[in-house]
Amino acid sequence: MTITLKRTKSDYIVDFFLYVSMTLFGLVTLFPLYYVFIMSITPIAEVLRNGGFVIWPGEMTLEAYKYIFSSDRIPNALKITIIVTLLGTFLNLMVTMFLAYPLSKRFLPGRNFVLIGIVFTMLFSGGLIPLYLVVSATGLLNTIWALIIPGLVSSFNMLIMKTYFENLPGEIEEAAKVDGCSDIQTLFKIVLPLSMPIIATLGLFYGVNHWNAYFSGIMYLTDRALMPIQVVLRNMIVTPNVSSELGVNISELQQLPPETIKMATVVVAIIPILIVYPLLQKYFVKGMLLGSIKG
Repeated sequence: MTITLKRTKSDYIVDFFLYVSMTLFGLVTLFPLYYVFIMSITPIAEVLRNGGFVIWPGEMTLEAYKYIFSSDRIPNALKITIIVTLLGTFLNLMVTMFLAYPLSKRFLPGRNFVLIGIVFTMLFSGGLIPLYLVVSATGLLNTIWALIIPGLVSSFNMLIMKTYFENLPGEIEEAAKVDGCSDIQTLFKIVLPLSMPIIATLGLFYGVNHWNAYFSGIMYLTDRALMPIQVVLRNMIVTPNVSSELGVNISELQQLPPETIKMATVVVAIIPILIVYPLLQKYFVKGMLLGSIKG
């Protein structure tokens, strides 16, 4: 038998205010993205006519995108960012998984000592200068590995994955071992297929972190050919001469305002994440809940 609760007038009033609040919050959140995109496709004449602030352009142009891709700097920066994001995320997940799985076993000798050491690193760190000296001493400066190896594993993400592994039924692994599976085979054939929500969630965390990272590029890279898109974008924002950063003829820039070039670069930098995030969103809530609550 289905029980239907009768909604009162106060319920509808509360729903109305909730929907209005959520709509306003969504508009406030999306407006900066909308404004950046609109500015990137607005002709210079209209930008100047409206004092640099345009909500809806009368005309649209893709000249800014043609301009930034006429230089090798943006395509090369995108290539470096894609390589670092894909390779870095894969290595992040592998190292996190190989660390979290054995630590999820209570019978592991020295387990508590290792966990205390990992939690300690979440509270205290050596600082930027010792980190830079380590990266320099290991020969990672001016290589893409400097953007990956120093942050190869996140203690927080490792603890979430460890908790997720602890919540998996132990009987499944015992049955796999009875069938003759080794620990590695159990991990790859049994545990990982059951752990796709947490893998997708942490992969999203690691991937977004790699894609948006710019500070490590500023610290460890001086070769422009190795700079990711976020570092190029940062340099474009802080420098008064956009053409010098892109390495193109300054006469071409006279047809476009520098702000339009910057906005187009911002759009190019955020589109891949906007595409990937909805694909992994369905795993996000489930992965975080199962990985943070001990059942």
